[in-house]
Amino acid sequence: MGVDFGGSSIKAARINVDNGSLVSEVRSVPTPNAGALKPSLEAIVEVVGDWPDPIGVAFPSVIQHGRTLTAANIGQEWIGADALVLLTRLFMRPVALLNDADAAGLAEMKLGAGRGLTGTVLMLTFGTGIGSALFVNGVLWPNTELGHLEVDGQGAEVNASAKARARDELSFDAWAKRVDRVLAEYRKLLWPEVVIVGGGISEHFEKFAGHLSTQSRILPAQLRQDAGIVGAALAADALKS
Repeated sequence: MGVDFGGSSIKAARINVDNGSLVSEVRSVPTPNAGALKPSLEAIVEVVGDWPDPIGVAFPSVIQHGRTLTAANIGQEWIGADALVLLTRLFMRPVALLNDADAAGLAEMKLGAGRGLTGTVLMLTFGTGIGSALFVNGVLWPNTELGHLEVDGQGAEVNASAKARARDELSFDAWAKRVDRVLAEYRKLLWPEVVIVGGGISEHFEKFAGHLSTQSRILPAQLRQDAGIVGAALAADALKS
């Protein structure tokens, strides 16, 4: 079972971890009370249901030693919370907790667009913010949070997230120009050979990919908006070994 806790919705599904396919319908509820701690825990219980085995939760926060250390798009009471203990007590079974973009990246590297890739690969998820997962020869550098890197005087995600595109009513062409600026800064710092574009916006990849000028190879996420759920399920499955 994988759970993806996002700024706008909390969703879960049962996953075939051999190929990343969904073996149940995605259960989804709106993220309650701007991601406040208690109602969000209740929402996670609702979407998980009576699943008896380990659960993976992809979370929109820096995760270290089971604690959620940031809360850019959720309730501030999550900062410093021992989220892994809270979830484990809630479900009374093993829980894997990881950053949401890291979960999506792990899924894409194992089962999606990143399969077999070596060198430096950067996974970006465009949604409420911009999530990032950085891999070097298949190994994850966790909690990179590149969406907060300053570009043109403010955090990259302020102007280049999918939320920003909707907020400013941008065409895909105009939005791609903003993304290009962000990719240029990432390239100067990290020199990714491949950038995998994920999040719901990846469903429209063909509408904006041709407007990106970065020298990095750009690929759409194959698992699309389900990558976070799949990555969370992979993390849960690893608890069984």
